[in-house]
Amino acid sequence: MRTVHCAHPGERPLPGVGSPSGSRVSAALHITCDSEGFALARAFTRGTLHDWSLDHCADEVLLVMSELATNAAEHAVPQAVDRDPDVRLGLDLAPAHLLLTVSDHADNPPVHPPADDFALAESGRGLSIVDALSEDWGWTARPPAGKTVWAKLSTRLLT
Repeated sequence: MRTVHCAHPGERPLPGVGSPSGSRVSAALHITCDSEGFALARAFTRGTLHDWSLDHCADEVLLVMSELATNAAEHAVPQAVDRDPDVRLGLDLAPAHLLLTVSDHADNPPVHPPADDFALAESGRGLSIVDALSEDWGWTARPPAGKTVWAKLSTRLLT
């Protein structure tokens, strides 16, 4: 087991899903955190999945990407003082996995509240949805400022 030392409690490194042989496929997009930006994010994600013949993963991937982008817009972008309040989305494809990333300019880590805290709440379930749909998820700092929240999803067909 490899030990990774991170600067913040709960921080985890981005998992390596791209092949070192150069067969890595990736796509990225900067969006503004408004209705137009979120619509563009959904179209970008759906179009990229279609181009990669991953339409069978679209529902789960779109939901996870939407939750991560919404969290960035609600919790990170308001803290982006003196910076553009944009968010960078990324998709990185490996043979059996898809890595989704959402990067923002805020240093605050994502907060995953305990299940009891949101049983009747109208919001706050986003990271629980990410946790339920992904094989793994976490976050890593982006020096000099900011972070990337990531989720790793399987691309295998379920039969």
